[in-house]
Amino acid sequence: MAKEVEVTEQIEFSVKDYHDPPPVPLVDSEELIKWSFYRALIAEFIATLLFLYITVLTVIGYKSQTDPTKNADQCGGVGILGIAWAFGGMIFILVYCTAGISGGHINPAVTFGLFLGRKVSLIRAVLYIIAQCLGAICGVGLVKGFQRAFYDRYGGGANEVASGYSKGTALGAEIIGTFVLVYTVFSATDPKRNARDSHVPVLAPLPIGFAVFMVHLATIPITGTGINPARSFGAAVIYNNKKAWDDQWIFWVGPFIGAAIAAFYHQFVLRAAAIKALGSFRSSA
Repeated sequence: MAKEVEVTEQIEFSVKDYHDPPPVPLVDSEELIKWSFYRALIAEFIATLLFLYITVLTVIGYKSQTDPTKNADQCGGVGILGIAWAFGGMIFILVYCTAGISGGHINPAVTFGLFLGRKVSLIRAVLYIIAQCLGAICGVGLVKGFQRAFYDRYGGGANEVASGYSKGTALGAEIIGTFVLVYTVFSATDPKRNARDSHVPVLAPLPIGFAVFMVHLATIPITGTGINPARSFGAAVIYNNKKAWDDQWIFWVGPFIGAAIAAFYHQFVLRAAAIKALGSFRSSA
């Protein structure tokens, strides 16, 4: 009898009813009168500021430690691996800290993808992107303020297409890299996963941080790795170099295309949202 009760409890524990949450309204003006909305904007601003401050300092520090004009050890510094860890690690930390407040986007491409997936409203998406860009500018501005000589000498952490690579290759790298990131965000935060695997402690910021880390390993030699328009825009504004501005469109168009593809793939292919909507329509008819 005790065994039967135990088995029943295990079945009830492992099986959990799941219903898709309703899509967020396209325009939700009520958000504008809620303090929680403005608190989320502040969280996105501060998180992006801290993200750019730490990561750009890491990039400049690495270039300073390996500067051939100073007879520096070319194998010294943190290396590309360390830079990738800085970006991925900061995303892990900041998403963990802000996920319960703003969702922990810290990236206009992530916000855009979640908007297409009807996870956030248009008003929230636009204001998030503005807050993220302002935070990025302030974060890089702090780096320049504290290390002006090194900042100007070592490129300001700005994203540019590396010599030997075409703009098409760079655009493709940004599209694929952002697809990996946004696809991971959708998968890690999928409410169906939480319902199905409720007995497995899944820490969503961890795979998101690892996605950023892996993409940086692959694309740093090509573009310095954007996959975050706010990161690229903030560095370009403060560094204000012609090459960085000429290549800037790549770091907006590429991530937004990659985010759109990831949103479509997860929502309409893996989750079959279009088929579910059609079935619901037929049943109601």
